[in-house]
Amino acid sequence: MADHVFEQSTMCVHRAGASTEGFQSFSTPVYRASTIVFPNAQSYRDRSLRFPDGYSYGLMGTPTTRSLEEQLTRLAGGVRSVLVPSGQAAVSALMLTLLSQGDHVLIPDNVYPPVKQFSQEVLQRYGVAVDIYDPMNLQSLRSSIRIGRTKLIWIEAPGSTTMEVCDTRAIVSIAKENGVLTGCDNTWATSLFCKPISLGVDVVAEALTKYVGGHSDLLLGALSFASMDLYLQVKEQLANLGVGVSPDDCSLALRGIETMSLRLAHVGSTALAFAQRLKDRPGIARVIHPALPKSPGHEFWKRDFQGSTGVFSVQLQVHDTALVDRALGRLELFAIGASWGGTRSLVAPMSLDGQRSFGTSGSTSMYLRFSVGLESPLDLWRDIELMLSAF
Repeated sequence: MADHVFEQSTMCVHRAGASTEGFQSFSTPVYRASTIVFPNAQSYRDRSLRFPDGYSYGLMGTPTTRSLEEQLTRLAGGVRSVLVPSGQAAVSALMLTLLSQGDHVLIPDNVYPPVKQFSQEVLQRYGVAVDIYDPMNLQSLRSSIRIGRTKLIWIEAPGSTTMEVCDTRAIVSIAKENGVLTGCDNTWATSLFCKPISLGVDVVAEALTKYVGGHSDLLLGALSFASMDLYLQVKEQLANLGVGVSPDDCSLALRGIETMSLRLAHVGSTALAFAQRLKDRPGIARVIHPALPKSPGHEFWKRDFQGSTGVFSVQLQVHDTALVDRALGRLELFAIGASWGGTRSLVAPMSLDGQRSFGTSGSTSMYLRFSVGLESPLDLWRDIELMLSAF
């Protein structure tokens, strides 16, 4: 571009590109784009032919988002992955794709509560039948399947708060016998410690907000697929819904994933040590950690998982909210907050009152969900001791 031909305002818009010859970096560039430029008019007319893996519009992906998708696909052992704005968006986008009026979906009783809420408040409004099943009782699952209508069985292992690990292999087997698809939330274990696709699951959801991001500063979700057919269906649905993600958020996830194995090794070993030490402490009714032999579904965790992460729960003996609040008020390092998986340790008071249909004996109990971060285990245990002293 000859500089002397154009006015200065034009030169402000049409920049000269810097040479990349001899430049190499470990980091993936952040490609921000809404408009994708085509080499000629015919190429633009044929842009639909670039679906699903080519570049046609920023909403459909940039090299930054595709880099993260490819890394997640390799870790999950799938064929493709898609990115969405959150873990909840991953589950809802999948269900909106697979389920239509007259269909039936089965949701586990211990699912992440917003998934149950989405199913009952949104899917049912569109004519999708929803039933809740007991993930620890295969007969409950079998008796809930509606032949010809059930299209999806959702799985979450371990379950939310109560952390039961279900028999994913058996659930998949029952689903396949009845021609039903299975989907699984694998956020707790990540693909490093469990690969549901290798267990026969059709699609896996993960909240990258948690361990992939790893620093409590982004919201992102992903779906990884065992088949191209499912991938194409969801990819097209996301285009219809106008759902895309920020390449800047993907860049943070790409950075976070580089240290994820080291972070999980640290928080996993620390959380398990804390869980073992808490078992007989005052005020604690039971500790729920999949790696503990007495935790529900431990045998399935031992069979299907390669490790444990930094999140576990304790069921309290006390039912006095004021006492629990005073105990939590003594904490200096554990912050009180939603989400988990970042560098900072968190604790959240949880209640199942009115939320469960099965195994309701502990529904009025109070729980604490711990997420161990990267602080010194010695300092964190001292913090827990301060809390326990209130009991």
